[in-house]
Amino acid sequence: MARPDPEPVDPRELRALAQTTMRSAKFPMLATNDGDQPRVRPVSPVRTEGFTVFVANLRPYQKTREIESNPKVELCYLDDHHDQVRITGRAQVLDDPALLRTIWDENPLLANYLGSINNPQLIVYRVEPERVRFMREWALEYHEVPIGP
Repeated sequence: MARPDPEPVDPRELRALAQTTMRSAKFPMLATNDGDQPRVRPVSPVRTEGFTVFVANLRPYQKTREIESNPKVELCYLDDHHDQVRITGRAQVLDDPALLRTIWDENPLLANYLGSINNPQLIVYRVEPERVRFMREWALEYHEVPIGP
């Protein structure tokens, strides 16, 4: 079997390629740490601003305790073409009531599951990127993606 020959990546297009991959993949995997054991699970972002990703959660979930103990997380998006984006960052509890209201209004499923924005079980994390990397399918080489505008 011949080794795949991935398309070259133009460094000027990295941001656009990464954001296209994120939109296409939709459901990233979230990696957290449970002591010395990594834990990975799919999540459904409720909002994305550039490479800042917002993830809704319920307080009783295991990932809540994991993030409280160690807010360092990584999100990995993999699209149908096997291009991937990895966002390394820190998860912070969203404490902006206006933004929380916007997220609530944009995501009707939250109301279906939680009933009210004032449900004490609701927690939304803002994952602030510290590093973003993009890899084309089978390239076996990550490209650093500029985080800023």
